[in-house]
Amino acid sequence: MRRISARSAPPRSKVRAFLDFHALPYQVVEVNPVLRAEIKFSSYRKVPILLAQEGDSLQQLNDSSVIISALKTYLVSGQPLEDIITYYPPMKAMNDQGKEVTEFCNKYWLMLDEKEAQRMYGGKEARTEEMKWRQWADDWLVHLISPNVYRTPTEALASFDYIVREGKFGAVEGAMAKYLGAAAMYLISKRLKSRHHLQDDVREDLYEAANKWVAAVGKDRPFMGGQEPNLADLAVYGVLRVMEGLEAFDDLMQHTRIQPWYLRVEKAIAEAPQ
Repeated sequence: MRRISARSAPPRSKVRAFLDFHALPYQVVEVNPVLRAEIKFSSYRKVPILLAQEGDSLQQLNDSSVIISALKTYLVSGQPLEDIITYYPPMKAMNDQGKEVTEFCNKYWLMLDEKEAQRMYGGKEARTEEMKWRQWADDWLVHLISPNVYRTPTEALASFDYIVREGKFGAVEGAMAKYLGAAAMYLISKRLKSRHHLQDDVREDLYEAANKWVAAVGKDRPFMGGQEPNLADLAVYGVLRVMEGLEAFDDLMQHTRIQPWYLRVEKAIAEAPQ
């Protein structure tokens, strides 16, 4: 499989967490955020995009949550991926800003028969809970990342320093990307803060979200999935992981109760059978 993505993006990190936990081999193709030549083949222009070889054909999966749901359905049911993709049709819609966007139907739903669903979840409550928190990760948690990692000019520069170091940039292009990108994202983060009605100190929203998640997992199970991470665990972990190495991540670990759960997921992924 090839996963085409932009470095440091939460959707990319979600898919990577899923693929790593399930020990699915993949090749990463990083997308230059300016030229985006790597995805010129696709009419769908957002990342990540996943290309999976199935027999003689190459299947393209779009949207991080659709990618995860489709691949998990494939792993559990064994249905052809070509058929599974049709269960998640794209649909044009208008967002809150009046811009046309592509949404995907059923994207948190695994297409399983009753026996397969029972074997995987054990009951309807677990399935509903997983879907609820996967959607929460997309609808709320992901929107807390940029306002926090670009909260101040210093934090914005530190974030872009990492992006440039790890990304596909030449020396001149890298310097321009670092300083212009950091300045742009600092300003954009302020707009995002207003759009999502975040508190004056956006760290407080991040802390509240983390503690809300920990409370939902509870004290009687190591993961929301029970003895191993489910798709909600992997989604929340993947979103938060993009902050590793940055001040926002250190603050999150220090000021909330999320670190033990986070380290358990990290360990579960590292120890996934190959």
